[in-house]
Amino acid sequence: MIKLSVTIPEAAEMIGIGRSSLYALFKEKKITPRKSGKRTLILVDDLKRYVENLPAAS
Repeated sequence: MIKLSVTIPEAAEMIGIGRSSLYALFKEKKITPRKSGKRTLILVDDLKRYVENLPAAS
C-alpha cells in the first residue's frame, strides 16, 4: 500500500531535513500541513512537489 500522507518525523526523514526545517517550510507556506484530529499530516505529493522544485545543483 502506498501512503498518501505521512507524519512530521516521517516527512522530515523522507526529504532529508530536520523537524525545525520542516516547520520553517510550513511557516514559509512552501508545504501545507493538514490536520486529522490531533495528528498533523503532510501529503506525500506536497513533499515530492517541493523537492522537484528545488534548484538544480551546479
